[in-house]
Amino acid sequence: MIGESNCSMRKCVYFKGIKWFGEQESSEDNYCEAFPKGIPSEIAYGDNLHLTKHPDQKNDIVFEKE
Repeated sequence: MIGESNCSMRKCVYFKGIKWFGEQESSEDNYCEAFPKGIPSEIAYGDNLHLTKHPDQKNDIVFEKE
């Protein structure tokens, strides 16, 4: 099981929760509207507050507090 992400603790309006991307527990990841295939670790657990668009994003969604 993975730990609570910064996105959840910061109450981002776009955060959706944890999703399994395969059959093993190691395939679970945090996801949101900005990153439907998994939030990058530097945002989910690091120092990146996601206040600007991430280079790997395919949309323009950034952090927004609930």
